Amino acid sequence: MIHTRMPRVWFAVPMAVALLLAGGMLLPTVWSSAEAPPAPAPPSASVAPPAPAVPTPTSAAPIPVAQNPLALPGKVPVHGSGKFDYASGQSKIFGTRGAVRRFRVAVERGSNEDVAEFAAQVEATLGDSRSWIGDGRLRLQRVAGTVPASFTVYLATRDTAGRMCRDGGVDIVVGGRPYTSCRTTGRAIINLDRWRLSAAPYLAARVPLAVYRQYVVNHEVGHELGRQHEGCPKRGGPAPVMVQQTLTLRGCVPYAWPRRGGRSLRGAAV
Repeated sequence: MIHTRMPRVWFAVPMAVALLLAGGMLLPTVWSSAEAPPAPAPPSASVAPPAPAVPTPTSAAPIPVAQNPLALPGKVPVHGSGKFDYASGQSKIFGTRGAVRRFRVAVERGSNEDVAEFAAQVEATLGDSRSWIGDGRLRLQRVAGTVPASFTVYLATRDTAGRMCRDGGVDIVVGGRPYTSCRTTGRAIINLDRWRLSAAPYLAARVPLAVYRQYVVNHEVGHELGRQHEGCPKRGGPAPVMVQQTLTLRGCVPYAWPRRGGRSLRGAAV
């Protein structure tokens, strides 16, 4: 996210829970060959010092882990082809008022992920009233890869994500490997490792993978919309989505959305 030079962070990611993601959960083109003119916000990546202990959320009843895994089983591809397939067709326009910003969705070949499924999860997140459209000042629409758009949401293997982020001026390496996701100009780049395995604070708090996925999409798209990193406004309260929750909760508990209770949830700039 913002920092192009990242401090070393030492923590161990808990073992992924070997369970399958249940259905119903919210959840040929060369890379960069047809990118639209970018938005003006600076590059950003999820890089911050680790938090101390992670408090467990208490605002919702426990979710059966068999239906809502914390992470997915199986080996995650480390690198793919570097080329991307784009979701076809287009979505409805999400939101009721404001300027329309169009986005594309792409999945790296060799990632073993389905582009239509990824697009559906991105749409479900960005089309939710708790996301960026909820304040009535912005509308969003997914379009096909051949259609001009203001930004693209990519799902990339960690090696490709690391290269794409580095090329955009962002270092996402933690512990010697590309770990976080990032935003560079016109690109929200989701690291496949995090998409399948979640991140330490969410695993420690036993928050389902589907919720982490909502968080990481909202966070990186938030950067593309001009938002920067934020701190925790109240210890033990929900974390604003622009907290670097992949690495630290800063005393808050995990929360995946920019809005809560019909209002924006924000913290002080960090």
